Order: sequence, then C-alpha cells, then structure tokens
Amino acid sequence: MLLLGAGVYFTFRCGFVQLRLLPEALRVTSERPKQDGAVSSFGALMVSTASRVGTGNIVGVSTAICMGGSGAVFWMWLISLIGGATGFAESVLAQVYRRRDGRGGLFGGPACYIEAVSGSRAPAVLFCLCLILTYGLGFNMLSSYNLQSSFSGYGFYRADITPAIIGAALALVCLFCLLGGEGQIVKISETLVPLMALTYLCTALIVVLRNIHILPGALAEIFRCAFDARAIFSGFAGSCVMYGVRRGLFSNEAGVGSAPNAAASAQVSHPVKQGLVQTLSVLIDSALCTATALMCLCSGVSPSPALAGMPYVQTAAEMSFGAAGPVFITAAMVLFAFTSLLGNFFYIDNCLTYILRRRPPRLLSESARLIACILSFLGCVSPMELVWNVADALMGAMCLLNLPALLALSGEVRRCLDDYLRQRRAGMDPEFDGWKSVKKAKAEPRP
Repeated sequence: MLLLGAGVYFTFRCGFVQLRLLPEALRVTSERPKQDGAVSSFGALMVSTASRVGTGNIVGVSTAICMGGSGAVFWMWLISLIGGATGFAESVLAQVYRRRDGRGGLFGGPACYIEAVSGSRAPAVLFCLCLILTYGLGFNMLSSYNLQSSFSGYGFYRADITPAIIGAALALVCLFCLLGGEGQIVKISETLVPLMALTYLCTALIVVLRNIHILPGALAEIFRCAFDARAIFSGFAGSCVMYGVRRGLFSNEAGVGSAPNAAASAQVSHPVKQGLVQTLSVLIDSALCTATALMCLCSGVSPSPALAGMPYVQTAAEMSFGAAGPVFITAAMVLFAFTSLLGNFFYIDNCLTYILRRRPPRLLSESARLIACILSFLGCVSPMELVWNVADALMGAMCLLNLPALLALSGEVRRCLDDYLRQRRAGMDPEFDGWKSVKKAKAEPRP
C-alpha cells in the first residue's frame, strides 16, 4: 500500500515526469562523464536494470497470468507507470546526498538521505543491513535456484547431482566477474544487459507477429479481465489486480531503495539527469514483462494454474520455434539470473561503504565476494521457501525505512526538478551547486 501510494503521490507531485520528460531522459542517457574512469549515466542505468531485470520477468509474469488471469498484465502496466515517478525521486535524492568514498569515487543511496532526515545513523545502518541480507542472501540464492530449475525439463537433469554441477559452474563464473571489482560489474552489465534485453524483445516480437491474428483478442482479454468486477472481488487476494500489483511492484523495485545505490555512483552535472535516466530502467523492466505476457498470450496456449511459471513460457515458445523455443527461454533465464547476481552485489558493496564510512578494505571486499559466490552455489541446491519468505519480509523493512524519508524530502525533489527545467529553458546545460542555486528565484545564463 505504501509503495502504491508513494507512486501516485510522486507522479502528481512531479507532474508526470516519467512521461513528460521521456525524450529528455533518452537524451541525457548518452552523456559521458567528464572524469575518466567515472561511472556514466548509462553504466549506472545498466547496473540497476541488471538487478531489476531477473527471472521474475519470465517466471513471475507467467505465474501472474496463469493464477490471476490476463487482466494482471494491465495492473502490471499501471504500477510500472506510476513506479517511474518514485524511481525518479529516490535517484534524485541519491545524487543530492551522495558522498566521496576516499578513492575518488562516489557512493550513496537511501542510507545517506535517511540519515539526513532522521539525524541518526542507526536507521540508515539498519536499512543497509536489510539490503545486504535481502539481496546478498535472499535474492542471490533465489536467482540461483531459478537458474538451475530452468534445466529441470531436460532429459539430462538429475535432481541429485545436476543442481550441484550448475551451482559450481555459476559460482566460478561469478567469482571471476566479481573479483574485478565495481568497474568490472559495470562493464559486464553495460554489455550483457542491452544484448539480452534486445534479444528477448525481438524474440517476443517474432512470436507476436507470427500470431498477429491473435493479438487483438489477447489485448481485449487483458482489458476485459482487468475490470471484471466479479473476478476481482470474489477472491481479491488471488485476483488479477493483486497479481498485477505485486508483479509490478516487486519487478521494478521503485521505492524499495535498491536502484538509488547505483544511481548515486553516476557522474552527472545535475541530480535530475540521473533521476530521469533511472525512470528508463523501470520502463525497460516493464517492456520485458510485457514481452513475456504478449509472447504467452499470442502463442495460442491457454493459461492455467497447471502451467504457472516456466512451463507456460516454454510451451508458448515451443509453439512458435519448435524444440529451439524452450532452449532459448532457458538461455534467457540464465542471463537474467546472472546479471541479477552481479547487480545485487553492486548494491551490497555500496552499503558496506556506507557502514564503514569508506570503501571496504581489499580483504573484506574479496571475502564478501567469495561469500556471495558460495551463496550462489547454495541457492542451486537448497529449497527456496524459507529464503523467499525471509527476503520478502526484509524487502518490506527496506520499504518502511525508505519511503518515509522519500516523502519527507519530496519538496527537495520538486525544487531540484524546477531548477533543472529553469536552466534548460535558459538554454544551459544544467548544473547543481547545492541548494543555494536551487533556491534562487531566477538564474542568469552562465557565460
């Protein structure tokens, strides 16, 4: 309820910024940092997208349709739309309150502005601990489990040994990537995320075009089910509304407080630039969820609870591509899970920096990376019910710490946006020099 309410509030507070300034968001994404080696807007966008875009974009959407009906897709779209405004607000504040890490880099996120609002480090440190446990333990293990389970439909899969083999291979690959440090994570994300997103979108588009005659009926079914009062209110907890809302909220993560950790590291001249860029991450996540939904609904395969999860998506792909379809979906699951693991660790590293007030020593950082890889292995060979429930509760705690601080600083978000627009109207490349520049009634164009 808090996530939903915050999304609606910031959508109106910022004048539908996620739609109104979409062309501007696309423009600033291509800007490069002035300092060599600094994290670019695009790099930070890809890291946050790597964490947002995961196995839930395939399995979660399929489950929502099979269990809640086609109307869940509409509510997923609505949540993604308003979530862009919350993502904008928290990324702007992450930029405003970010700090130097002692090595020439930048770090920040909800912990910094939570401390500013509360006047104490205690709730900020608590937020960091919740994030480390949620993403380092819960979601990393869950992504690993989903990755190995995507192979369960193949003949070579043996429940007693295959998960361990996949887990060992995953742990070694993750260790190789993570030991390269933060810069390595950004570079891998910049390469893999656009590649996998475009490939998946193109594949879904091919399925839709091959079954274009089904598309009008599928879209009509989405809107019909979305507003079917009997289907909604006869069992609200399992209705299309609740499945769509949960899929949208937990997929785009807007308001949870994860993405601002990546947004704070970007080197930009004005906080609003990175806020606009981060709204694109929510849209990318929504586009991939939509791709899964339309690929399934246009395949001719009727959704049912028995097909919830991977079976529905793999069956839909098989109808269009034959035996190659399920293989492609498995490959997509592997890439989505792998990039989620890398993006999650970027957030963990950022929170450790806040707790220690500086970048973690090399021994601690490499030990944390090794533990993350061991957890990736354990995730492949462990039952997930307990881990998922614990991560769910900790993610809720993150929201309860992040959202009050966001709402308390909503005036600063609005003033920052007004300052940016004022400088743009004056023909300048907006720059942020602290609140003294924002509080000026008028600004003369800089020479």
